[in-house]
Amino acid sequence: MKIFLIGPQGSGKSTQSKLLAEYLNLPFIETGEIFRELSTEESELGKKVGALLQEGKFIPDDITSELVKHKLSDSQYQGGFVMNGYPRNLNQIKLFDPGFDKAFYLKVSDDEVINRLLKRAREDDTRELIEKRLSDYHNLTEPILEHYQKIGILEEIDGAGAVEEIQQVLRGKVNG
Repeated sequence: MKIFLIGPQGSGKSTQSKLLAEYLNLPFIETGEIFRELSTEESELGKKVGALLQEGKFIPDDITSELVKHKLSDSQYQGGFVMNGYPRNLNQIKLFDPGFDKAFYLKVSDDEVINRLLKRAREDDTRELIEKRLSDYHNLTEPILEHYQKIGILEEIDGAGAVEEIQQVLRGKVNG
């Protein structure tokens, strides 16, 4: 089973994706982690990705799509996976569609997202960058919700509850 979790940064996608992947015994893929690892490399691509991350900008669609496509070509992902962070916009789906079976939207208010992200105190989590990423999310990523709703695989989940409660809802939807 190929599962996609979508929501703004700070919605709990990483936490919920990891727990769900563990529960289903499937590999977990997060593009943000791929980018952060790549940004530590001394390669030209690593430096470019690192600079974009520092500025709070998205990695270009063509690079992102190729990295995800390459990652998913590995045999460990043939039996399914749980992913978050890709696709971020409709263009990325056109460039490479992983063919998800289910998409879960973790709905969380902007105020809750800002509070959560400021508490985790990561270097790239300044209020200004958080607000920029939220704006980008609303403009670029939210249209994906309609795409997955049209093909009948999207389910909305309240992402404001306790981690354990949200996980139980996700597990119920996967098993149901």
